[in-house]
Amino acid sequence: MTETKSKNQFLLGASMAILATMIWAGNFIIARSAKSSIPPISLAFYRWLSATIILLPFTWHLFIKEIAIVKKQSWFFLLTAIAGVSLFNTFVYIAGHYAEAINLALIGTTSSPVFSVILARIFLGEKIPLNRIIGMLICIVGILLLLSKGSWEVLRTFSFTKGDWWMLAAAICFAIYNVCAKKKPANMSTRNFLFTVFLMGTIFLFPFYIAELNAKGGFSFNFSNIGAIIYLGLGASVICFLLWSKSIQLIGTGRAALFGNLIPVFSSIEAVILLNEKISSLHIYSFILVIAGLLIANLQIRSFIQDITRKKTV
Repeated sequence: MTETKSKNQFLLGASMAILATMIWAGNFIIARSAKSSIPPISLAFYRWLSATIILLPFTWHLFIKEIAIVKKQSWFFLLTAIAGVSLFNTFVYIAGHYAEAINLALIGTTSSPVFSVILARIFLGEKIPLNRIIGMLICIVGILLLLSKGSWEVLRTFSFTKGDWWMLAAAICFAIYNVCAKKKPANMSTRNFLFTVFLMGTIFLFPFYIAELNAKGGFSFNFSNIGAIIYLGLGASVICFLLWSKSIQLIGTGRAALFGNLIPVFSSIEAVILLNEKISSLHIYSFILVIAGLLIANLQIRSFIQDITRKKTV
């Protein structure tokens, strides 16, 4: 009974992580299309402001009820908000003004899961079994294949730019958020946890938004820009973070982080559907490698061996 419950818990957590990465993949497409029309800090500020407003009517009563938890662990919530809300996506949007898409995707999708696994080991004591290391490496190979378009020359000539360093900082911030999300107070609801983090992160961003507004001016509130903000606020923020937080609680930080490797795969699929780009055999090979890596990383070796042994004895 316990084993069945554990498997069901993993399947639910994995499904939530996969759905979150599908939506987050669209986040990068939206962010790229809006980078020339909305300044980076403004985009981040309005994204999280809209996410906070969307959650407000569903969470305000919980926030009042659980305010004592927030006050008691204010530094924890501040760190979580600054890392996961204020800095992470702001750094991504800033990086998009300096680096090419291949650099952003390469650094973000390969380094953040690695940082998350390492930090989870240091601060949460999560074990890093051999199969997870092997699976992580296979995922990275699949991503490298996709981003390099099968060309060694593309990888060989890769070099860090100003934007790459911003993206690396973003990856570290998201890894810190993953660890913090796992440490969510047990007596606090997930919805209120996210609302509190979104609210504090938005407040922290506000003075930087004002500074950018004075330096660069505002942006046009047209249909395209408003649509991008709503997508980022509702889909990539509220829905994704609810799914991701629950996934972390169910399967752990290290495991959940590995599913982030699916983002470039889903980005390619969504680009085919939304941007009419063609899919090649390279995309298929990359997808197979990433899926294989995830399966190996999440394989319960001991349980698998026991199942095989049990079948042989029968």
